[in-house]
Amino acid sequence: MEINRRKFQGVLNILSFNRHFYVYGLAVLILIIISNLLYSWPNYIFLLTISAFIYGLIMPLIVSAYVYDFSGYYNFKWLKNLNLEDSKEIQLLNINAGFDETSFILKNLFPQSDLKAFDFYNAEQHTEPAIIRARKVSLVYPNTQQIKSNLIPLKDNSVDIIFLLSAAHEIRSFEEKVQFLKECHRLCKPNGRVIMVEHLRDFPNFLAFSIGFTHFFSKRVWKTAFKEAGFSSINETKFTPFMSIFDCHS
Repeated sequence: MEINRRKFQGVLNILSFNRHFYVYGLAVLILIIISNLLYSWPNYIFLLTISAFIYGLIMPLIVSAYVYDFSGYYNFKWLKNLNLEDSKEIQLLNINAGFDETSFILKNLFPQSDLKAFDFYNAEQHTEPAIIRARKVSLVYPNTQQIKSNLIPLKDNSVDIIFLLSAAHEIRSFEEKVQFLKECHRLCKPNGRVIMVEHLRDFPNFLAFSIGFTHFFSKRVWKTAFKEAGFSSINETKFTPFMSIFDCHS
């Protein structure tokens, strides 16, 4: 199946899935304007406050458009630097939180491989409104299996590559992260690897998302989780200033 993304699909997804933030933000902005009309704030305070709110509303959309619509994230050219090969023998997993924009694309990139898709979403544990909305419009790759984050129904040492593409941050608990990554480690063949792409809780993402950057986790947290899960090699490279690729070997 060929996936043709619409123009600005990435930023439109962000706007749709996180619309509650924009409704609240616009409501507060209107209240500030009304308050200024009623009480005549000092000009510099009013302009500074308005500028901060507009920045907080607009900048995440600009960065999201850059990352998801213009950077080449979905054409996967960034995979070339990871020296991946396609063959009939290779077993791939793509694990998501119920919003899957990548399985069909990966299958097109690795047509000879055996690709399985898993969804670890748990309504009781993963309660972010954005992911709940995203699940309602997501494509479903054939035979996608619903799993628990601490139990992936495959044999030990059976997988060559596990993809975690902008999904693992939905696991909020550190302990759950470690258990999930332990399962990934268990599945990996001796030369297997996990390829994870994530925003980080760092300065560039703070500039991009302001307080919203707390939805992500730091490089230190991810490296610690991978180490506790048993991975021996954890390499992080940047894909745009706002996204990191973790290439982790078992």
